[in-house]
Amino acid sequence: MSPSTTSPKPSVLLLGDDISYNRDTYARLLSQFEIIQPPPADLLRPAFMENLRRHEWGDFQAIMRPSWHSGGEMGKWDRELIELLPDGIQVYASAGAGYDWVDVNLLAEHGIIYCNGAGASSEAVGDMALYHIISVFRNLNWSTVAARSCDPAAFNDAHHNSPTTSHNPRGHTLGIVGLGNIGYVIAQKAYAAFGMHIIYHDIVRKSEEQEAQIRARYFEDIEAMLPETDCLLLATPSKFDGTPFLTGRILSLLPRGSRFVNIARGSLVDESALIEALESGHLAATGLDVHANEPYVNEKLAEMRNVTMTPHTGGGVVETRVNFERLAMENVERVLQGKQALTGVNAHLRKAKHGIPEKEQPASLNEDAMEQNHVNHDDDDQNVLTKTLTNGYGNGHVVTVNGTTCVQ
Repeated sequence: MSPSTTSPKPSVLLLGDDISYNRDTYARLLSQFEIIQPPPADLLRPAFMENLRRHEWGDFQAIMRPSWHSGGEMGKWDRELIELLPDGIQVYASAGAGYDWVDVNLLAEHGIIYCNGAGASSEAVGDMALYHIISVFRNLNWSTVAARSCDPAAFNDAHHNSPTTSHNPRGHTLGIVGLGNIGYVIAQKAYAAFGMHIIYHDIVRKSEEQEAQIRARYFEDIEAMLPETDCLLLATPSKFDGTPFLTGRILSLLPRGSRFVNIARGSLVDESALIEALESGHLAATGLDVHANEPYVNEKLAEMRNVTMTPHTGGGVVETRVNFERLAMENVERVLQGKQALTGVNAHLRKAKHGIPEKEQPASLNEDAMEQNHVNHDDDDQNVLTKTLTNGYGNGHVVTVNGTTCVQ
């Protein structure tokens, strides 16, 4: 659909498939905004960039990608692409919790708020994390592969030998890097289901009340946390430049025989260092829902019976898709109405660059702390944020720290 030359409505560029679930919300958007939805062929990077250069879609004020499985055909949102956007864009709202594919700092320089799907997938990813945690403690990959092999020798091998290195998760210490919405849900589940001890590192500490609910201990210094960790779990965003967090040095600080689970981003892990740690026995087992070069999986890791793998399906449930879709639309609607975004990732950077008044700031997510929103807002915005989070986008826990209301 091309932009109308007569419509006074602000225009929104819709990337990807039609709205599938939240039709009432979409109808509300249609009543307020002109929706421009390019065909799939125009989303391929060369065509997409050429259309931007030619101003084919006019001066749209927002970009909306409500589905994670479409709308990303143009690849990384880097300087080459972002510099072609119209000057009047206010918001880019996308499905997905991670944002390693988009330069949110550069968007902020252009005055554009980036909104992710914070909290929409927390429950699903939390469940997947539990699967990987129990798998790395109980040798489930070894067991399931042996059972499905239909080979009596493999069956007996796993039956007799896998218990010699299996352990109950109960009483072991789960060290979490990144205790945002997803990390906190994982901690709640691991504490309630397995009776695990929770320790965590993040640049923002949880409230005393939240820590008390899961008896969590905070470590400002991650290097002090690692030696106390029986199972390390990553729930933090990766950098746009793809710099890994889990290196040989970080792995060396973990106790020998510890375990590792990654449900965040594959680029956080130096897979060569991970393989070395597994082969040497420094790591007993690993669970990976995400991989460094998706959709290609490291063949050496895939061959290891102490490595559990899933194909980045941590958030892969219908409920996540429904919430991603609704949240993207609601973020666009609120920003274009002059209200605060629900899950603004780079609002603090945008304010610093453009001097935007505090009341106009969307909810801010620090780029290094996944899905922890620290916002200033009036009572109406607080009610909307709380209602939204309790309807499936997060924990719905609102606290005040040093006079600032925080939705976490």
